[in-house]
Amino acid sequence: MDLPVNPPVSPMLARAGTAVPAQPDDGPAWLYEPKWDGFRCLVFRDGEEVVLGSRTGRDLTRYFPEVEAAVRAELPGRCVVDGEVFVPRPDGGRLDWDLLSQRVHPAASRVEKLARETPAQFVAFDLLALGTEDLTGLSTAERRARLVAALAGCGPVTHVTTATRDAAVAARWFTTFEGAGLDGVVAKPLAAPYEQGQRVMTKVKHRRTADCVVVGYRLHKNLPGIGSMLLGLHTDGEEGVAFVGGATAFTAKRRAELLELLAPLRTGDEPAPGEKNRWNARRDDSWVPVRQELVCEVEYDQLEDRRFRHNPRFLRWRPDKTPRECRLDQLDVPVGYDLADVLSGASR
Repeated sequence: MDLPVNPPVSPMLARAGTAVPAQPDDGPAWLYEPKWDGFRCLVFRDGEEVVLGSRTGRDLTRYFPEVEAAVRAELPGRCVVDGEVFVPRPDGGRLDWDLLSQRVHPAASRVEKLARETPAQFVAFDLLALGTEDLTGLSTAERRARLVAALAGCGPVTHVTTATRDAAVAARWFTTFEGAGLDGVVAKPLAAPYEQGQRVMTKVKHRRTADCVVVGYRLHKNLPGIGSMLLGLHTDGEEGVAFVGGATAFTAKRRAELLELLAPLRTGDEPAPGEKNRWNARRDDSWVPVRQELVCEVEYDQLEDRRFRHNPRFLRWRPDKTPRECRLDQLDVPVGYDLADVLSGASR
């Protein structure tokens, strides 16, 4: 592979913001895009040679053969494109994080099966090289124009993300696009070059809180203490308490403290079997049930069906709340929005 920009590339990153940045009075300074909740992916194509690189430099090509084929069929013959791999639900209505995460599997036969059953797609949001040109020194505005021109007519597997310079439109996207499974809004400085590994952009993600009952814990594999604290919410269904996710981000000291707190609440001598790990069948995912007495507040971004899409962040204990008050219906469920409208740019 001999391109103006060769792998590995450390993609340009974003720092967290609390609100969609406003445009200054003297003219637009930001380009706004939807924040896609998939796997960051840098596509390198040099003729028939294609590499799909992850944010950390890992080669993703073998996991997404249908995307590799689409790159050859739909993208320019020599290019480097920054974007995201995602998997839509079978009905095409929204992104599905669980289906995407299942695609990274060690067995080639499983990869081939999932490529047929839950095919991935690629959405492009930056152009780093085209032909013999290195475009990383150009401004965001110039790279966006080159991206749109170079990928005009691409599809049906590859797409160019919709974008706008209107802050009001971006604020509307922040609310409405969540219904299609997107994760927020990204703002890019219009005058900035592509700076590898630097937090040049601003990302605004959904942040919510929920009160959950602690239903158990998993022990840490290497450290003394818990690995994760498992959370549940009461429902009106037969299951009583539905498992909704687990908080995992704790210091080593805090892990030991939590084990000291939770161990006396164990409800049995033997761990309960966990869900079989999709990547490692030999991994022990058993967990320890506890009496459902403790309530904690966590921060989360959004739901995937009835579970937190990503691991929630522990905020504080809530001794003022009873476990019965921790109900599934407290969670904010976004209004549905069609992924096809996001991809077509119909709402721009």
